Amino acid sequence: MTLQSHNPLVYCVVLNLNGLSVIEDALESILQMTYANFRILVVDNGSSDGSPIFIRERFPNIELMENEQNLGFGGGNNVGMEYALSKGAEWIFLLNNDIVVDKNLLSELIDVGIKEETTGALGAKIYYFDEPDKIWFAGGNVNFFTGLTTHRQIRKVDTNTNDAVQDSDYITGCALLLRVSVLKEVGLFDEVFFPSYVEDADLSMRIRQAGYKLRYVPKAKLWHKVSSFSGGGLTPLKTELRTAHSLIFFRRYARWYHWLSMPLFIFLGSMVFIFREVLKGNWGLIQALFQGFALGIRKTSSSQGTAA
Repeated sequence: MTLQSHNPLVYCVVLNLNGLSVIEDALESILQMTYANFRILVVDNGSSDGSPIFIRERFPNIELMENEQNLGFGGGNNVGMEYALSKGAEWIFLLNNDIVVDKNLLSELIDVGIKEETTGALGAKIYYFDEPDKIWFAGGNVNFFTGLTTHRQIRKVDTNTNDAVQDSDYITGCALLLRVSVLKEVGLFDEVFFPSYVEDADLSMRIRQAGYKLRYVPKAKLWHKVSSFSGGGLTPLKTELRTAHSLIFFRRYARWYHWLSMPLFIFLGSMVFIFREVLKGNWGLIQALFQGFALGIRKTSSSQGTAA
């Protein structure tokens, strides 16, 4: 990796909600990163498991902010980003609390960010923690004709055949490095997506619309304990929120010609989902799907973003 003469200040913002079982591994790995100029801020989102006390005692040199209640993914991270901005951060690195990072993660990302001044945000290659050679995220695709957002190469074994930096349609909020000057221009997370899901794709789209690139850096790596907090599989709440927030996203950014095909794909996808869940007897998920469409329609008129 090419060493840079300038090491901009990076604030690593780690959002925590009842992460007592995972936060220690995350923070210990972040502390081992080789990049020369970073600080760590943990934003606790109203945890009830004692994790703020543990963090304060186990990591006394790490900054900790405690929200009295759960502000959601966007709201909690916005609190952290506003603090980082007040401290003069040039980059903000959002990280989940259920990850373990490679020591060169931040160095690899910043190296690309410094070289490419038109890049607004960067993401890393993310593996499943329990299957450390299997990919969870290797860049993202947004298809406005079908109404789908997808992680590239998800669940595929990494062959390590292509280390070239690539454009990405969005960067997952699991590990999202943001250039502060761009963030000030486009705003923070839109809290209409409370409590979670799709806010990272929305911020990514605003960055792209402002004329900046999103870059996926394969040499930057970390491992994600997928669903360690939210639980595995679908739940009615997940189904409702993902449906609602995806609808908001596509209604906000799709062009008129996308709607010539998107409703058909959404209908067909919904029918497949309903048929599958009927066979399983998951009536709660089916109800949640319709509730999600209704919620998405109600939320669509909400604000476009939160200004930095």
